[in-house]
Amino acid sequence: MVRIGENGLPQWEYPTYDRGEKVALFIPCYIDQFYPQIAEATAEILHRLGIPLVFPEEQTCCGQPAFNSGYWEEARRVIRHFAKVFRPYRYIVCPSGSCSAMCRVFFGQADPDPSTTEVGSRVFELTEFLVNILGVTDLGARFPHKVTMHSGCHGRRELGIFEQPISLLKNVKDLVYCELPNIEECCGFGGTFSVKMPGTSIAMGETKAANILRSGADVVTSVDISCLMHVGGIMRRKPEMRHIRVMHIAEILNTRE
Repeated sequence: MVRIGENGLPQWEYPTYDRGEKVALFIPCYIDQFYPQIAEATAEILHRLGIPLVFPEEQTCCGQPAFNSGYWEEARRVIRHFAKVFRPYRYIVCPSGSCSAMCRVFFGQADPDPSTTEVGSRVFELTEFLVNILGVTDLGARFPHKVTMHSGCHGRRELGIFEQPISLLKNVKDLVYCELPNIEECCGFGGTFSVKMPGTSIAMGETKAANILRSGADVVTSVDISCLMHVGGIMRRKPEMRHIRVMHIAEILNTRE
């Protein structure tokens, strides 16, 4: 169940995790192909918390690229495969706000079959699972850097993921949290939007990058590496921004510097 909170963001009712219950890892395509260290960090964080993990090797995509591009029939085939693979697991954890939102919110639009949407309802973004289900806000990490956070649109608007990553970051030892100006603004990536509307996408990304520079941080993080990939590519082309690193929040929370 979900309701809209006073801050205008959705607030979900969460199940109670039973210690020892297996958790399935859903690793999005682009993390698997380009940023496997994020998947490793996610697994290591949950392993240290004593969570038994399962990685279903038959998993593929959640169907978001096809769905967002209007290819709903093609998306349905991918979604149904996802539901088949993850059906045995009560908890499915994903280090991506946008992919988690696709499963929990948009499966119902693409394929309203209850057997599909019920599986999608069990997908939780990593920081959401840590804070709202496990009740964990301090992972014992140490990261002596100035960090700002980009809040991705899908996770914030569809799942209400905003305070969870911030609370985790503020409990990292020696980390200085820098508020991001206009944090609610989109970075302009939008998946296939960045391909179809590159001019608009880059202009939005440049505005986001300028705000990251204004924050004074030397690291920018997010629960969505896709957004960071977009903004990071823009910052690498600007000499005044090349010193700013992009890191998925799982990497920071798994650091013991």
